[in-house]
Amino acid sequence: MSTDFPPELNHPTFRLAVAQFDQAARHMNLDPGLLERLKTPQRSLCVSVPVRMDNGQVQIFRGYRVHHDLARGPTKGGIRYHPEVNLGEVAALAMWMTWKTALTGLPFGGAKGGVAVNPSLLSPGELERLTRRYIAEIFPLLGPDKDIPAPDIGTNQQVMAWVMDTYSQQVGFSVRGVVTGKPISIGGSLGREEATGRGVVDVTLEVLRHFRLPISDTTVVIQGFGNVGSHTARILYQEGGKILAISDQLGGLYNQNGLDIPGILSHLAAGSAPIPSLTKFGEPISNEDLLMLPCHVLIPAAVAEQVTVKNASRLQCQYIVEAANGPTSLEADTILKERGILVVPDILANAGGVIVSYFEWVQDAQRFSWKESDIHTRLKNIITAAFHRILNHAKEKKQTMRTAALIAGIEEVAQAHECRGLYP
Repeated sequence: MSTDFPPELNHPTFRLAVAQFDQAARHMNLDPGLLERLKTPQRSLCVSVPVRMDNGQVQIFRGYRVHHDLARGPTKGGIRYHPEVNLGEVAALAMWMTWKTALTGLPFGGAKGGVAVNPSLLSPGELERLTRRYIAEIFPLLGPDKDIPAPDIGTNQQVMAWVMDTYSQQVGFSVRGVVTGKPISIGGSLGREEATGRGVVDVTLEVLRHFRLPISDTTVVIQGFGNVGSHTARILYQEGGKILAISDQLGGLYNQNGLDIPGILSHLAAGSAPIPSLTKFGEPISNEDLLMLPCHVLIPAAVAEQVTVKNASRLQCQYIVEAANGPTSLEADTILKERGILVVPDILANAGGVIVSYFEWVQDAQRFSWKESDIHTRLKNIITAAFHRILNHAKEKKQTMRTAALIAGIEEVAQAHECRGLYP
């Protein structure tokens, strides 16, 4: 890794993002200056977030907002609340968002933000004060035509409502389009909460159609059962797929005859029991063993670098659809390619969230709401068209789908830079 990068960028996730970029760039004829420019964020803001806690004491949290590239339009990217949030991780996620919006044809650049905090340890009042102070600190970067945040790990539509209100209070009038993933009552979109999971399902079903595997004969393993994993499991179950295993951070459940996903969701909604304790639905299994289960489709929907050189040779799936960001290491990618396992990369597979966020942004600008059926149809059309475009490119150039997807995204961004030129 270049020693020119600030030390805080020296993070495994950022190194992975840059390594993937370098691998794709080797197949392209990029201007050397642009190549170096796209390896690092266009701008990064690190802020202190002082919060008065319920006990009266003031605690300082560290916050970030990164814009990777603005050549194609305002930046778009989530806000993450997690103890391990840091500049390197946020910069990597912003870079991936740039390629994701570009390859799906959305008029955005990539951004990401977050605060290093465990939101589960905060009271509702503390969480609100943290959010409002964080937004006040990054306010100069935000705007419906500048940078539009969205939910991510540790945040939800209530947090987005506070984002919208804080920004609106600063400018003196309501600005619905400054954030997406909001409640419906203040400009949110139907279908937004499930959008990433629905997009994962759309891509998965397209993989199965392409390889002529009926969904009724398909077995699926899903690592991670948060917003994305749970909606993915629910919709795939409704489509007729057999979900063999699911998991949360504490472990998972396995049932060789298929899990009762509606029953599990109802049980989880009624309480806060971890998935491994729900033994009436299946037998406990570790997250590591879950990845090794024989299945047709493996969907990593948890955190980064779960499929690595240590386990890639032992996976027993035919297809991997990456619902999480960066779940596969660069070395594992090589092993999976040699084994003939098709990997649908994260920047394509999990693009449903940003696609429907775009729909929300457009609806706010139009002051007009779309029907949920229209949103589902538009999402499916965009993400499946991108899937076939990337799959065909990969076959033609004898590349992995990840390399083909990265090339598609990078080419769009490079063309925007070439058209706009360099100022001054």
